[in-house]
Amino acid sequence: MYRELTMTDVREVLRRWQAQQSNKAIARGTRIDRKTVRRYIELAQRLGVTPETELSDAVVHEVAQSVQARPLPEPSDAWRAVEPHRGQIEKWIEQDLKLSRMHALLVRDGADIKYATLRRYAMRELGWGKAQTTVRLADPPAGQEAQIDFAEMGRVVDFETGRTRRLWVLIVTLSASRYSFTWPTFSQTTEAVIDALEAAWRFFDGMPRTLVPDNASSMIVGVDPTSPKLNEVFAEYTQARGIFVDPARVRRPRDKAKVERNVTYVRDGWFAGEATCKTLADWRRSAEAWCRDVAGSRIHGTTRKVPRDEYALVEKPAMLAAPTEPFDVPSFADAKVHPDHHIQVARALYSVPTMYLGKRVRVRFDSKTVRIYLATELLKVHVRQPAGGRATDPNDYPAGKSIYALRSIDALKKKALERGDHIGEYVERLLGGPLPWTQMRSAYALLSLCDKYGDGAVESVCQTALALDCIDVKRIGRMLKLGLGRSKTSAGGNVVQLRLPMPRSRFERSDDHFRTRKEESQ
Repeated sequence: MYRELTMTDVREVLRRWQAQQSNKAIARGTRIDRKTVRRYIELAQRLGVTPETELSDAVVHEVAQSVQARPLPEPSDAWRAVEPHRGQIEKWIEQDLKLSRMHALLVRDGADIKYATLRRYAMRELGWGKAQTTVRLADPPAGQEAQIDFAEMGRVVDFETGRTRRLWVLIVTLSASRYSFTWPTFSQTTEAVIDALEAAWRFFDGMPRTLVPDNASSMIVGVDPTSPKLNEVFAEYTQARGIFVDPARVRRPRDKAKVERNVTYVRDGWFAGEATCKTLADWRRSAEAWCRDVAGSRIHGTTRKVPRDEYALVEKPAMLAAPTEPFDVPSFADAKVHPDHHIQVARALYSVPTMYLGKRVRVRFDSKTVRIYLATELLKVHVRQPAGGRATDPNDYPAGKSIYALRSIDALKKKALERGDHIGEYVERLLGGPLPWTQMRSAYALLSLCDKYGDGAVESVCQTALALDCIDVKRIGRMLKLGLGRSKTSAGGNVVQLRLPMPRSRFERSDDHFRTRKEESQ
C-alpha cells in the first residue's frame, strides 16, 4: 500500500545517503521500498544536495515536495458540466440553500449533472460542508465577564406539590477563572433570572462587570445582532447593580462557548442519577455544594488550573463588590388617568394631577413605591397600597374640590365656619350624629345656598333656625326663598337676629290645639 513519507522519513533517507550507505542498506534501515529510496536520492542530487549539505527543514521539504508532487488529473466531462454554473452555486451556498435544492434547480434549467458530482464539486471547489475555521479568542481580563445560559436538566417530582415538573438551571460561568455557579428553578421568568443572579453574586462574593446572556425573552425583548433591547425589568436590574450586558447573537453558541460547554458537564456530573433531592430548596443546596466542592475543585480541561483556587487568587480581587441589599423587583404597566383623577394599578388607585386627565401614563411599581411617568417626566410618587386601597394627594384636585373627593368631615366644618359663625355651628350640628358621612350632602347643599343667596342671608336664617332647634337644610332653603333672610346689620357689621314668625314645623301645634272642651265652653 502506498505510504507518503513524512519529514522525519525523508530526512533519515538523506542522512543515511550522506553517510554513504547503499540504497539497499537504507531501505532495510528505514523499512522503505528501495525504489522509493532511489527516487528521493536522485531528486535530491538534481536539486544540488551533496553529502556536505545541511539537512534543514527547507531542504528536506523541497526534496519531499519534488517527489510527492503529482500532476492533477484531467477533469472529467461530468466535472466540466458543473463548471459553468460555479457562480450560481456560490450564490446559493451564501443563501444557505440545501444541496438537493441546488441540484433540482440546475436540472430544471437543463443541466445534465448528477447529485454526487455536484456534491463533490461543491465540497472540493467551494468548501461546502466543511467545518468553518475558528479563531480562539483570548480570555477577558479577570473580573470582566460572566457568561450565563438556561438549560433544561429533565423532569423531576416536586414533593411539595406532588407534581412532575421540568427542572431548569441558570449556569453562570466566569470567563477568566472558569469558576461556575448553577441555580435550579422551575421557571424562566425575569424574576427567576434575577433571583439566580443574586444567588450567584452571594456565591462568588462579587460581581463581574459584563454579562453575556442568550436571547431568552426574560432578558432580551428586541433581538438584534448589533443593538439588542433588554427587557425593561432586567435592564433596571443591571443598572441598579452597575453591570453591563452584551447578549450573544441568535443561534451563535460560540459567542458564549464557555458556559455552553458547561451545560453537558452540569447535566452529567450533577443532575444525572440524583435521587436525594425532594424539593427545589434541596436541588439548590445540592447544586451549590457541587459547584464549590466538585466542579470548582477539579483541574479544568482547558486552563489546567483549579477554578476555585484560580478565582480566589486572581479573579476575586478584580470583581465588583457583591450587593448588600436585596433587589426589589419592579413591575411596569400602562394606565389611563380617569376623570376621577386616579389610575388603577394592581387593583389599587393612585391620584394624578388634573392637567393629566385622559393621558396614558407609564407606571413603575415595586413592593414599596409607585412611580408614575409621562414619557420621561416623573409625575407622582405614591406609597404602594394593597389591593382595594387608594392613595390620594389632595393637591391633585382643583382648588376647593378636595374636600368633596376626600369626604373630609373636618375640612367641611372648617369651610362652613369660614362662611359664618352660625353657618359653621349649623353644619357642626348637622354632622354631629353617629354617621356624619350620611349628612355630608346636606352640608354641601347649605354651602351652595351661601353661593346663591349670600353668606349674610344664610347666616341670619341659620341663627334663627338654631334658636328653634330646626336642623333641616330644605327648610333653610324655603325660608331663604321666601325672603326671610333679608335683614339689616348693626353698625358693627354683625347680623341682627330677626324676630319673624317661623313657618310651623311638621310637628308644631297651636295653643288652641291643646285646649279642653271645658275651657272652650267658658
